[in-house]
Amino acid sequence: MKWKNYIETDPNILFGKPVIKGTRISVELVLEKLGNGMSEDDLLEAYPHLSKEQVQACIAYASDQLKSEIAYSDG
Repeated sequence: MKWKNYIETDPNILFGKPVIKGTRISVELVLEKLGNGMSEDDLLEAYPHLSKEQVQACIAYASDQLKSEIAYSDG
């Protein structure tokens, strides 16, 4: 998945948060909805201008971002 084809950041849109290109729908919103149990089909129905590829790009973006983070443990 080439998420860069679907995700952009612009300091003038949502304070520079990553969004789906051409929208004000943040990656954060998509992931939050999915994480709270909304199915991909329900998400696409609620936001009919989104595509399955854009939703998958949000997941791929999050995965790539986590790969570059350093994990710390509390113990």
